[in-house]
Amino acid sequence: MKNSRCLVGTAGWSIPAVYRPSLPAAGSQLERYAARLSVTEINSSFNKPHRLETYECWARSVPDHFRFSAKLPRAVTHERRLEGCDDLLDVFLGQVEGLGAKLSLLLVQLPPSLRFEPETVKNFFTMLRAKTDRRLVCEPRHPSWFDPEAETLLSRLHVGRVAADPAPVPAAAMPGGWRELAYFRFHGAPRVYYSDYEADQLRDIGERLAEISASAAEVWCIFDNTARGYALGNALSVDAAVRQMTFSSRNARPLATRSYPNALQSTVR
Repeated sequence: MKNSRCLVGTAGWSIPAVYRPSLPAAGSQLERYAARLSVTEINSSFNKPHRLETYECWARSVPDHFRFSAKLPRAVTHERRLEGCDDLLDVFLGQVEGLGAKLSLLLVQLPPSLRFEPETVKNFFTMLRAKTDRRLVCEPRHPSWFDPEAETLLSRLHVGRVAADPAPVPAAAMPGGWRELAYFRFHGAPRVYYSDYEADQLRDIGERLAEISASAAEVWCIFDNTARGYALGNALSVDAAVRQMTFSSRNARPLATRSYPNALQSTVR
């Protein structure tokens, strides 16, 4: 494994009762969560704005090494569909910058109906790049985003394409675009947001993440199956597995390398 990081967390930081004994008893939910995991995805920013002071409070609540990703608002991606949203981006960025250096990247999740239009994509990400130096990842869901033209443009713009489970098309199971950053979102399957991942699936995910860490500078793994509280348990299991494999890789022979295009194929059901 190269000198890379594999970071595991959940969308949000809710702590279901069953996992409370696994975390410190004192502190806010975010403080307790951050004692065990090192990243989280702020998903609530998609549906509602948060004040600058709220983001600043969150940043103060976590250790120096902790990092956030934040999801762009629905108004940008689903309502204006990446066009004419200069004003919305200014408002959002003015708020989320309250996280300071602990804001690691921004997530752009697109509606399934939004086709890949090269000029729109180029203009949007160029504009966003001019406003922020945060790293960018995009989760497209229309099939038109998974062809060589889209892949080349995202790579040129230094935008990582999210790997998703369940995948809307087979290619969506693997990360794409800018390969220095790999970002995985496990939404739960077969029932999105509700389904749990079984122990053998979690072991497989951990192994594949460790392998992908050999080619990407940083790997994020976010569990979004939060509706029944499974996300935190899944994240804790995979985080422990990745830590163990990272330790083992420093003291034993490297993991056998599998073909990168099939990196997560067995997790797509």
